[in-house]
Amino acid sequence: MTVPTVPFSDLSKHSKRVAETIDRCHRVHVKRRDGEDLFISTARHDRQREETADIAARMIAALLASDEGTRAVLHALPSVFPWVRHLAAEETREFVQELVDTTRDAVDLDVHATLHRIIVEWRATARILADPALTAQLTRALPDEDHGEVSAP
Repeated sequence: MTVPTVPFSDLSKHSKRVAETIDRCHRVHVKRRDGEDLFISTARHDRQREETADIAARMIAALLASDEGTRAVLHALPSVFPWVRHLAAEETREFVQELVDTTRDAVDLDVHATLHRIIVEWRATARILADPALTAQLTRALPDEDHGEVSAP
């Protein structure tokens, strides 16, 4: 379903019409010129999205509780994340576990940036592993020089 888009100025000039659109479509994209765009949704729609994410996380976690379920998840994973084929089996398992954990955090703690970060980081790892020259460059031994203690970021 396409999400309707309205300019930010419509919130004040035509708020009733925007509210009617939200009631009808459950979600509206608000385009801003001077800041990040917004999405406004009904509370019911937001709760349903949270419940959907929670069910998906619990379903994957339940599947991973058995060998057969784990095989099913690992078999389906390339359909969702085609780049996992560049990861080793242990890395793929680690990615799946992090995916489940951060999906649950997204639901339980309302922290979604971590889930996005996990996917971006694992995709970057797969991209490196897909390029043999880059893999060799990034995994070569470092010189025996000691550059001192590394401070925390």
